[in-house]
Amino acid sequence: MKAAWYDRNGEAREVLEVGEMETPKPGPGEVLVRLHASGVNPSDVKSRKGRPMIAPRIIPHSDGAGIIEAVGKGVENSRVGERVWVWNGQWKRPMGTAAEYIAVPQEQAVPLPSNIDFAVGACLGIPALTALHAVSLHGDIEGKTLLITGAAAAVGHYAVQIAKLRGARVIGTVSPVRQAHARAAGVDELIDYRHEDVAERVKALTGGKGADGIIDMDLSSTAALLPKGALAPHGTMVCYGSNVAGEIPISFPAMLWGSLKLSVFVVYDLLPDERTAAVDELTRLLEADALKHSVGATFPLDEIAAAHEAVEGGRLTGNVVLTVG
Repeated sequence: MKAAWYDRNGEAREVLEVGEMETPKPGPGEVLVRLHASGVNPSDVKSRKGRPMIAPRIIPHSDGAGIIEAVGKGVENSRVGERVWVWNGQWKRPMGTAAEYIAVPQEQAVPLPSNIDFAVGACLGIPALTALHAVSLHGDIEGKTLLITGAAAAVGHYAVQIAKLRGARVIGTVSPVRQAHARAAGVDELIDYRHEDVAERVKALTGGKGADGIIDMDLSSTAALLPKGALAPHGTMVCYGSNVAGEIPISFPAMLWGSLKLSVFVVYDLLPDERTAAVDELTRLLEADALKHSVGATFPLDEIAAAHEAVEGGRLTGNVVLTVG
């Protein structure tokens, strides 16, 4: 099969290679997916650039979509020919979705509704599931106000839509060039985080109370909003990322006297019941055409380095996808 890989950490054009390697075979409980699209996420480029190698050679990317071509022992033959999307393709294993084929445990190949194309299917495992779980951690949000940072980014774009479907009012932070994209997703109020005081704007929009909850993409910057009153007393901040890998200070007085909650998670490591709930709800939303999707750019497998650079550059609006078949 044709695949992309790297055997050392470094810059995209220095370490990424494309060539031929042996096609994997599905083991017991696994399915072999003939991939059509592979999603490129920030975590994929961070892993390539500097995270410890877990094997001598890594095929990157965890998200993908395609068609089941073969099944291993214990898997129903009826799954052959099924359109699927893949989650956690390269999580704790070296064989990801930047290839023509991937063998994964059958539960990691989820039926893809016929109304959803493969490019969109390759954007579900990390962006959509992260958004669903982040919103769910806030419980019942009907009539409440959520602040979503990075409202026009891949996760934020889905989180805005899901929060609106559940009846929330959404305030979103977004750069000026992406405001229309955020509005189209359903954001009620926009804050230009580059030129406005985010905490003061949130308080102004909530009568001084602060948002009932926050969904955050960068704890390293958003933590500073807590002592400024951006989160209402007894509110919850759910965080799924940070631009700083090291220690991040959190104001204990703000947390204590506001009775605030901080919930942090990584989508790769959801508990089984959490994963099932998120996948089931996502399937319902996809079948109902209830979500807007955003593929910002597609690249052929041969141009995987350019795809990684596009993600690192941060200038595209929407997900980056590789076409692999």
